[in-house]
Amino acid sequence: MAGAALASLVAVPAGAYSLVGGEGGQGTHTAAAKPSDGAPRTSSATTSGPTRPATEGQLLDGITFAQASDGLGKCLTAERGAPSAPLGEAKDYRIVLAAKSTGGSVPGDNFHVVGVREHPAGMRVVCDIEDGVASGFSTGTSADDSPDAGPVVPDLNAGGLFQPSATDKGSWKLPFRWAVVGTVEPSVAEVSVSYGDATRQAVLDHGWFVASGVLDRQVTAAPHIKGYDSSGKLLYDSDQDKGWARMLP
Repeated sequence: MAGAALASLVAVPAGAYSLVGGEGGQGTHTAAAKPSDGAPRTSSATTSGPTRPATEGQLLDGITFAQASDGLGKCLTAERGAPSAPLGEAKDYRIVLAAKSTGGSVPGDNFHVVGVREHPAGMRVVCDIEDGVASGFSTGTSADDSPDAGPVVPDLNAGGLFQPSATDKGSWKLPFRWAVVGTVEPSVAEVSVSYGDATRQAVLDHGWFVASGVLDRQVTAAPHIKGYDSSGKLLYDSDQDKGWARMLP
């Protein structure tokens, strides 16, 4: 299967939800203009913290960079005892997404942060913060070196970012904040993600793509992902990817 060899993410949906940016679940939308994949790396606010995302639009629902950094640090500290997962320090990571956890039955002021390790590169973590405490945690490594990897590699095991947990299947709490992440090769100039009735243009952030939106109804079809080169030629279609399920479980 194409994709990242990742541990399962335990989704931690939240009852509290604050919608920022006026995103809706209907129609076709375009995210903020994506930066060049080779854009200069921005420095983090402190020498001990992670690097900022390429765009402010990757910090959603009113979550600040300071909150996202604090949450990532808490998760890394809580999980650092696992010898099989040398996680490193927060300063080794770039935050590519922070968003409210919504759509399920767990109450509280909860959000998740997606960080990608840069020193060395390749590791991805999804970190859930529940009322200020590190909760669900997922780690994995990029599958870019796999012989089956294509120019776009969606994160197969980060389904908790775009659907509620299994216990809330069929009873989504709406509106539902969703996100899709994965890696891209340098040949990819644009990635679009269609989910529900909306299509989003993903941000490309130093070899990773990040797309997000809001659903106002339950859906059964999984996100549909496409990747294009600078001339508009289709390089990747998730409908042709045997490792990416077209329907939600």
